[in-house]
Amino acid sequence: MSAKESTTGSDGFTPEERAAMKERAAELRAEGRKGAKRADGIQAVLDRIAQMAPEDRALAERVHVAVTAAAPQLSAKTWYGMPAYADANGKIVVFFQDSGKFNYRYSTLGFQDAANLDDGDLWPVAYALRAWSPAVERKVVELVRAAVS
Repeated sequence: MSAKESTTGSDGFTPEERAAMKERAAELRAEGRKGAKRADGIQAVLDRIAQMAPEDRALAERVHVAVTAAAPQLSAKTWYGMPAYADANGKIVVFFQDSGKFNYRYSTLGFQDAANLDDGDLWPVAYALRAWSPAVERKVVELVRAAVS
C-alpha cells in the first residue's frame, strides 16, 4: 500500500501530508517575522537537507549546489518542509522532494508555475531522481537555467 493510500484521519490526509502542512504553516510564520533574511532561508534548506536519510541527503546536496550555481538569483527556502528555490517575487521555481518525504521509491525534482519550461501544450514539471551522475547534473542545470530564463 502506498503512502497516499494509507490514511489514518477522517480528513483523508496521510500522516506525511499532515506533517507537510504543519511544516508549511511554520514556514509562513517564520517568513512573517520581521527581519527574515536570505541567509535564514539558506540555513533552513541546509538544516532540512541534514535531516534526510543518507541517500536523499547526497542527492539534495548535489541538487542544491547545481541549482545555486545555475541560478544564483534564486533564493533558497523551505517549502512544505522541502528545499526550494524562489524568484525575486518569492514564487517557488524549483524544489527537491526527498523520497522519504512521502515514502516514495525515488526523490523528485519539481518545478512550479513560476518556471519558464513551457513547451507547446504539454511539458514535464517533475522528474524522478534516483542517482546523481554527470549526465543528471547537466540535465538539472539545463532545466534550472531554462526555468529562470
